[in-house]
Amino acid sequence: MPDGWGAPSLKPYVVVPTYNEADNIESVVRQILDAVPNAKVLVVDDSSPDGTAEIVQKLKDDGLSVEVMVRPEKAGLGSAYRSGFARALADGASACVEIDADLSHDPAKIPELLEALNGGAALAIGSRYVPGGRSPGLSRGRLLISRGGNLYAAFTLGLQVRDATAGFRAYRREALLQIDLGSVRADGYGFQVEMAYLVHSHGGRIEEIPITFRDRVAGGSKMSSRIVVEAMLLCTLWGLARIIPFFGKVEVQDRALRWFNQSYAGVEKVVSKAKATKALRP
Repeated sequence: MPDGWGAPSLKPYVVVPTYNEADNIESVVRQILDAVPNAKVLVVDDSSPDGTAEIVQKLKDDGLSVEVMVRPEKAGLGSAYRSGFARALADGASACVEIDADLSHDPAKIPELLEALNGGAALAIGSRYVPGGRSPGLSRGRLLISRGGNLYAAFTLGLQVRDATAGFRAYRREALLQIDLGSVRADGYGFQVEMAYLVHSHGGRIEEIPITFRDRVAGGSKMSSRIVVEAMLLCTLWGLARIIPFFGKVEVQDRALRWFNQSYAGVEKVVSKAKATKALRP
């Protein structure tokens, strides 16, 4: 273990972003605490109209080691993790674990992630694409997008990581403190890739633990084409910045993101109008 780094498994926080996860959240919280009894679960809820936050508050009132941070509006996955990590670090978390609220990740694997951190890894990723990892039940299209995205991220960023987009992972406290979380701008897939790249850039070791990733049990998927395209755009910018410093400038990347968001919103408007026109035809 590197000098000055305490055992990450001593006081882990498990951060769970939620939006309309009332069908899943109680089961997720209980399974996490069964797997890691000394953990604190921090649910970051974007004011879900289905009562997700109220369910979490009741679990806390019943004595479970869980907190809920309610944000005023839906602000994205990356933003939720940034807020959750900041709260956890301020509370003295020794490690921060990411896990989806939709039961696609098995909480029983969290101890393996924490053990990898105890062994000196800065980031431990629950990986679908290392030997022993699987994604049963996912469509060919989703697997193709995921595989392709990971290959593209590895190529453009020089990452020796097979599943950089994975949302089931654990960070050492010290690794997160080396990163300026306020400067991390990506969301969705892009957030996971950006965080892995930043850990790598600071010299942190990344270890991948094989997991079985399953499609959500209940509720609706939050994945969208916008998230995928944004991730590819950001990977391209970060990759270019490795050889042309101009593309590493914050203002350049912000300008590119604004252009992307405006363009995508325009395309969505055109598609929506076309669908509405088609629906009115006899």
